[in-house]
Amino acid sequence: MTIGIISDTHDNVPMIRKAVQIFNERKVDFVIHAGDLVAPFSIIPLDDLKCDYAGVFGNNDGERFGLSKRSHGKINSPPKTVELENRKILILHEPIEIIALTKSQVYDTIVYGHTHIPAIEKQNNTLVINPGECGGWLSGRSSIALLNLDTMDAQIIEL
Repeated sequence: MTIGIISDTHDNVPMIRKAVQIFNERKVDFVIHAGDLVAPFSIIPLDDLKCDYAGVFGNNDGERFGLSKRSHGKINSPPKTVELENRKILILHEPIEIIALTKSQVYDTIVYGHTHIPAIEKQNNTLVINPGECGGWLSGRSSIALLNLDTMDAQIIEL
């Protein structure tokens, strides 16, 4: 099973569309959004995904009611846990308590955003993934991540 991971889209609809296109081309089975969509209209490109998705609000998501409604309840307050293929995945926006969470050995993977810096690292047998910023406004670089749940390998993809 392959998971697409996206974060910090910040209303950049063309980049969200590009990420959705890559997720569909790679035939991902599920997509995780780690927050900072910003406005409800930025969810519209996610409707073109050929799989289901879930996500959390970020610190820049002011219109939370609209985001939740537009996503049909798939975007909620963090933290959020999803179980896929017997793997427990924790979704955050801000990297709060990551060290304690990895030491707990409860989660196979922790996904977060907020820093706009892509990162993949193993901490205490937990794979921790930040896909970087899809929007590209801050760094000038847009990226997403892919996670293979069978092998627990992840990769960053530049858009």
